[in-house]
This record gives sequence, structure tokens and C-alpha cells, in this order.
Amino acid sequence: MAELATSSSEALTEATARRALARACQQVGLPHGDAELIRIGSNAVFRVDAATIARVAPSLAHRDNAQKQIDVARWLRNIDYPATRALEVEQPVDADGRVVTFWESIAPETRYAPIRDVARLTRRLHDLDVPPTLALPPLQPFGTSGEPFPDFAAIPKADAQFLRVRLEWARSRFPLLPFALPAGVVHGDANVGNVLIDDGGCAVLIDLDSFSTGPREWDLVQTALFYDRLGWHTSGEYTEFVDVYGYDLMSWSAYGELADMREIAMTAWLCRKADDSAGAAAEGRKRIEAIRTGSSRRDWGAY
Repeated sequence: MAELATSSSEALTEATARRALARACQQVGLPHGDAELIRIGSNAVFRVDAATIARVAPSLAHRDNAQKQIDVARWLRNIDYPATRALEVEQPVDADGRVVTFWESIAPETRYAPIRDVARLTRRLHDLDVPPTLALPPLQPFGTSGEPFPDFAAIPKADAQFLRVRLEWARSRFPLLPFALPAGVVHGDANVGNVLIDDGGCAVLIDLDSFSTGPREWDLVQTALFYDRLGWHTSGEYTEFVDVYGYDLMSWSAYGELADMREIAMTAWLCRKADDSAGAAAEGRKRIEAIRTGSSRRDWGAY
């Protein structure tokens, strides 16, 4: 379903996202007057009503990705995999130069699943075979060769240049890593923040933006990194993750390189938010300094 509109040149703010949401809700016949903003990150996320969540992507350039998310959600629903469910309306919706998708609410309040459920759902996902009717992109976490990197205008020029150099290194080196696990379907951003508990107490995988096919190690590195370098998981939690999933990424020869790459990806994402958030800008600068000097990451804040 599409309007005759081009991508919006306005920044994704609460006001511009609400305008797109209002038009999208009108197209699919949903009320929207009391929509509650949950967060603005890569997308603006709203609770439309008790049963419905809406995600507003910044521009029409995200339409293919939004369609992929809907297709993946419907495939996972058909095979009874516990993932976020797309609302049964015609979508994605093009509205006011943005792309809006609608999802079933998992629970009224956000509750994160324990680490054993993160490991269980990740392993179950990795055991799936993608149906031939579902076209998934290859995993390219740092983009394709020649694709420009962001200019990171809101952080110091030296930091921005350092970040771009490290991103270029990661882009060229990532495909050459000696991956040990068989390639296949990956979530692309598997971590404790993307597995929630529903009203019935069951764990549900969310955030299908980065769903793709590629090295399974990419889905394991955040949990290892969160324990090993950031201290966000305890030793016991990491051991439980390894026991349930069945593989210890930290025993792999290229773990350190992949962890370096994931740090760069996390930091680049944060620095892209620096235009609109002084806190993100400060956190980004702190992270870049730690990466540049090899100092501790234990004071990194979660974003």
C-alpha cells in the first residue's frame, strides 16, 4: 500500500513520526489519537493501543527492509517460532515519505528474557532452513564495497575519521574471517535486549530489521562481548548461554577480531544518533577513545 510520495527530507522526530503514523493508521483503519511514543532510535516506535505497536522508519528507502520484516514475521508465525507478529493488515504502509509497520503487542510492559531463553531461541533460529519462497539478503553488517560511510558530523573530525577507517577495515576483513559454524539464517542483532517475555511468560524474539543469511558467529558475538569486555553479563550467565546454545564463541580463533568489529558497529550506530542526543555524542566519544587506546570498556553505557 503506497501513497504518491517521495521520501521525507525532515529528520525523524516525535512530531514527524506522529504525522506519518496518523496517515498510516488512517490507511489501515486503526485509531491513533492516543498513541504513546516508546522510543526513537533507528525507528520511532509507538504503542498505538493495548494490542498494537507501530514502527516508523525514517524514509521510503527502508521499504524493502520493512517488507522483509513482514515476510519473515509471517514465515516464523507459520512455523510456530516465537517471534514478534505482524498485524494482519496490508503493509508496510508508505505514509508522509516514511514507512510504517504494525505489530502485535507482546506485553503491556517490557520484560527482558533470561539469558537461557536468549540462547535457546538463537539456537532454534540457527537450526531453521529458509524456505525457497523467502528471499533473505546476505549478512553485510558494514555494507558493500564502495558504499559511503556516514560523515558523523556531530562528533570531532578526528574521531569521525578514526571511526570511518575502522569501519573500512571491518568491511574488508569480515568476509575473510575463518568462520567455524555453518552459515545460514541469522537474526543479525541477537542479544538480551531483543528477547522479551510475553503475557503468558514465554520468550519472544523481536526486531527483525537485520534478519539475513550468513555466519552464525555474528549472532553470538554480542553475548560474548557483553560478558567479556563490557561486564553486562556475569560469568554464570555467559556459561549458561554457552551450555544452552552448545558453542563457546570465545574459544574460536577469530573471536577477538569479531568482537572488535562488533564494538565498531555498536559505536558507529551510537554516533549516528549524536546529532539529536548530547548523551549519545558523549558516549560515542568515550567509546572511540577506549577503542583507540585499548582501554577498558567497563564504563560503556547501554544504548
